[in-house]
Amino acid sequence: MVNKGFPKFGMSQAGAFVAALKNYNLPDFILELVAKECKSDLLERGRIDDRLQSMNDQALELLHKVFVDCEEDDAGKYAQYRFFAYVSSMYHKCEVIVNETIPGASGKNHKIPVAVKNNGMYISVAYNKATGNPVSKKETTRFYEMVDDIKKGDHGTMLTDAIYGSSVGFKGDALVELERLNKSRTKDPENKLDFKTANFENNIYSVTKC
Repeated sequence: MVNKGFPKFGMSQAGAFVAALKNYNLPDFILELVAKECKSDLLERGRIDDRLQSMNDQALELLHKVFVDCEEDDAGKYAQYRFFAYVSSMYHKCEVIVNETIPGASGKNHKIPVAVKNNGMYISVAYNKATGNPVSKKETTRFYEMVDDIKKGDHGTMLTDAIYGSSVGFKGDALVELERLNKSRTKDPENKLDFKTANFENNIYSVTKC
């Protein structure tokens, strides 16, 4: 099969990208998302370098921009990819689902950018603010209420973690309010819910626990 895009930036550049990217623990679903976006082939299984080598130049270039160079784009998509991979790294051997819709006790369907399942049950939900102003008190309150609604619903019985990530920082009162709401919860195991915030600084996410 002839690769129509060959050679866009030559094998040496593609090889350098593969060499750099194989050191990053890129989850399968990230490779699949990028392959789909770039209309690239992707080996279903195999070693990470073989799978990367099966991808087209555009996909390799995008992965390199996102994970190696930590570039930003206007839409905030690069930041979302990094956040998805970060959340995935916290939950080994769990299923990570992107853009999931989960109904809450109120009957409202909540669109969650990234959710984590273990044995078919949701254990964590996460949201990331990629662009704009620092996260406000109103935004953390809305996040808390959404997660609380999911927790009280049929799908939230095993939900224990909620992560609010930000590439643009948090306002002080936003963190204070989320901490206050978190502490106001009853402490019995059935209602246990751990809210965390994660800031993207110096090219990595780091959790600042509420």
